[in-house]
Amino acid sequence: MSGFQKVAGVLAGIAAYVLTTTSSSAGPLPSADVNFPEFDAPRIELGQLLFFDPILSGNKTVSCATCHHPKFNTADGLSLGIGDGGIGLGTDRKVDAANPPEKRIPRNAPALFNLGASEFVSFFHDGRLEVDKTRASGIRTPLGGEMESGFASLLSAQTMFPVLSTAEMAGHFSENDVSKAVRQGVLTGDGGAWDILAKRVEAIPEYRAQFDPIIGSDKPIYFTDISDAIAAFVDFEWRATNSPFDLHLRLGQQLEAQAEAGKQLFYGDAGCATCHSGLFQTDHQFHAIAMPQIGPGKAAGFERHQRDEGRMRVTGNLSDAYAFRTPSLRNVAHTSPYGHSGAYGTLEEVVRHHLDPVGSLNAYLEASAVLPVKVGKNDFAVMRNPEEVAKIAAANALAPVDLDEQEIGEIIAFLNALTDPQSLKGALGVPALVPSGLPLDQ
Repeated sequence: MSGFQKVAGVLAGIAAYVLTTTSSSAGPLPSADVNFPEFDAPRIELGQLLFFDPILSGNKTVSCATCHHPKFNTADGLSLGIGDGGIGLGTDRKVDAANPPEKRIPRNAPALFNLGASEFVSFFHDGRLEVDKTRASGIRTPLGGEMESGFASLLSAQTMFPVLSTAEMAGHFSENDVSKAVRQGVLTGDGGAWDILAKRVEAIPEYRAQFDPIIGSDKPIYFTDISDAIAAFVDFEWRATNSPFDLHLRLGQQLEAQAEAGKQLFYGDAGCATCHSGLFQTDHQFHAIAMPQIGPGKAAGFERHQRDEGRMRVTGNLSDAYAFRTPSLRNVAHTSPYGHSGAYGTLEEVVRHHLDPVGSLNAYLEASAVLPVKVGKNDFAVMRNPEEVAKIAAANALAPVDLDEQEIGEIIAFLNALTDPQSLKGALGVPALVPSGLPLDQ
């Protein structure tokens, strides 16, 4: 039996449990039921190789794993990462002096746990890719009607966008065929950025041979075939559904006393579950909670500010200013830093922020961020500007909560009970090598 078959058997066994919901004096707990896609072993194994292969970046130096590596629990351990123009992995990543990046990646790299579940109906911190039943395609994407068709899932569509980002994977303007296509706005169709990358993969015999039984030997490889494989791998590799909290819901297993007290607060008087609801502790909605803004921000090409107005840049609604998607809390104790800009380096810091958002914003310490390398303009320009800070504070919609030190400790203990140790390791792990022969991030 192969390693893949063994892992698939374990996960299938977990999924076969009779799932029930327990009750709690703290209030309703989420259902333990969850809907994941069926396993597709050939596509998953192919997706593993593509996820770790730098062939999908403009300069062939950055892979999906560069910013979402198992060594850093599916992220990179940094508040704001360095994609193209960096050397090394995680908190040891340095600027490539021969090809320095123009700026940091503007938002924190999110964790990848459970993203294949049907509960996840939007992606990116601002939800610019999301299920939208009013549209013919059923989704809203940053490209609107220009989006390629044929991808199998929302997660597959999500994996198509990092390769177009000059800061993440495409590279500086005009330095390679992919970045040139992106700069010219040629993304789809023949000669577009996605087509260029798909042809790179197709030109590698081992990849072509592995795609043949999946899509047919007479069909060209499209980027949607690549993204489908990567999505299948991400879904399979990082399913976090076997934490102490899951066993508590599914089998009635008792939590440790401090975690149980934290659960009572989380689903009760502390009000955490108002936004962090559902099995994965997210309502998949967008909320302004006065989160500090650091780094280059999100701006149009003609703008020269470093703020990030979040959901408002997607909807155009002033009421969405500085609102960001509620993150899932699965494995949250292992996915620091926290916030859309990674402003807080520790779990305790971000928990305390939720207790007094505006006070925490105004008292923010730059040392809370994990930014070991200086890149571009001042990372703390917004936080040093009282007018910008006041705008973030004015949008806050989260009321303060009064918890004592013991209760804060109990909340943190409950958050630790959302950790699934096996999922942190991943199911298949890092391949020994990839078909392109390019070096892996290790």
